[in-house]
This record gives sequence, C-alpha cells and structure tokens, in this order.
Amino acid sequence: QVHLVESGGGSVQAGGSLRLSCAASGYTHSTYWMAWFRQAPGKEREGVAAFAKDGYTRYADSVKGRFTISQDNAKNTLYLQMNSLKPEDNAMYYCAAADPATMGWVLSLRGADYAYWGQGTQVTVSS
Repeated sequence: QVHLVESGGGSVQAGGSLRLSCAASGYTHSTYWMAWFRQAPGKEREGVAAFAKDGYTRYADSVKGRFTISQDNAKNTLYLQMNSLKPEDNAMYYCAAADPATMGWVLSLRGADYAYWGQGTQVTVSS
C-alpha cells in the first residue's frame, strides 16, 4: 500500500514563496517516479512538475523558472519549492507516484499515468 502525505500549504501574498512536502511510505521509494499536480475550483487537474529517479525533471510551462521539484531519498520526501507565486497558482496541490514502467519510462505530467495520490494541501495566493 502506497501512502503519500502532503504538507506545507498555506496563504501567501503574490510574489511570496512556499515549499510543499510529500512524505512517502509503503513502497520501494528508490524506483517510483513522483509528481505534483494541482486543481483549482472549476478547473481541470493540471500536472505541475515531475521527478524521475535519475534526476530528470519536467515542468508545466506555467511554472517553469518559478517552481523547483526535488527529492530527498534519505527522508523519502518529495518537495516543491514555489517562488514568485501568483494568484493563478491558487489551488489544491497533490502529490502522486507511479511505477515508471506503467508510463513506458517516459516522465509524464498526465494524472492518469499516476496510480497513487495524497489527500492534498491548499495553496492560497492573494494579490
């Protein structure tokens, strides 16, 4: 059973920063690929950033240059450093994990490619 728990969300003014964390347990952490997604009210879920075990990353165009995804294998924790936050970054942020073989070993930002999900953490950015 894969278990993902997000934390670090909160309220911040535009231009500010937050760091989200996702604590992972219950699977072989050294092999799974992980990602961050977000969903704002009335909008579809959006892939934000993904991280492969060899350090390869992928970002949505909307966050490139502002967000950084990273992973601490010793702590089994995935991070999302979010800088220069904008009101359009308002959303519930979710951590997800998947066996890379199910993606055909191509790092994906599609939610359907990820089998395991956390409960989410809310990010609110005020203008």
